[in-house]
Amino acid sequence: MPECRIFVGKNVITQEMYYKNQVILTYTVNYPYFTSHYNLLILEQINAYYRTRAMMYINKEIKNLYMQATVDYEYAMANQFPVRQYEIYEDFTVTYNRDCILSFYFDRYVYTGGAHGSTVRTSDSWNIACSRPLSITDLFSAGTDIREYYIREILEQIKNEPQNGIMMYFDDYENLVRENLNLSNFYLTNDGVVIYFQQYEIAPYASGIPEFLIPFSEDGAVLPDFC
Repeated sequence: MPECRIFVGKNVITQEMYYKNQVILTYTVNYPYFTSHYNLLILEQINAYYRTRAMMYINKEIKNLYMQATVDYEYAMANQFPVRQYEIYEDFTVTYNRDCILSFYFDRYVYTGGAHGSTVRTSDSWNIACSRPLSITDLFSAGTDIREYYIREILEQIKNEPQNGIMMYFDDYENLVRENLNLSNFYLTNDGVVIYFQQYEIAPYASGIPEFLIPFSEDGAVLPDFC
């Protein structure tokens, strides 16, 4: 197979939304587009998917948040409270782009008042050569208990972290890791697979989004060959 170099671009949609001549919501949605000299059809389909994903989010979810913001505005004005402007910001980070394999994640931050907003992470990986999404099961030999493998690796990393480290976890983190591990919440890097948890799942808000890099290895995850 010839070298498959994929170029990554960014589309940006941003807007200030007004109500009674005041901005009550701002949003910025960034989404990727990909180009290459090879595999043009699958890349066009992927680009269409993320374009549609962005527009559906704007036309449905952000529209609903705007309606909620108008209600909060009226309540604040009626009770002489400060008006809190809603904010939505979504961006993506490409973490792996080699040998016809793409991996990246989206962070979507939403603020609707209160002390702070919340961030939700999603991720996707694609085997461009095979024209299909890349599942975590594609990285392991058949019959491997992938869930137990990652639970063991994550708990070992947490136990070996310095006691005065930056990350903090809930006291019952062992049970929470087992309950909240989602094998769809992963992305690839040059060094291995990163498994992540959402805010509050295993750690307080101040810890952000907990991430665990599990290196590629013979008894763990291995990148697939071309189709």
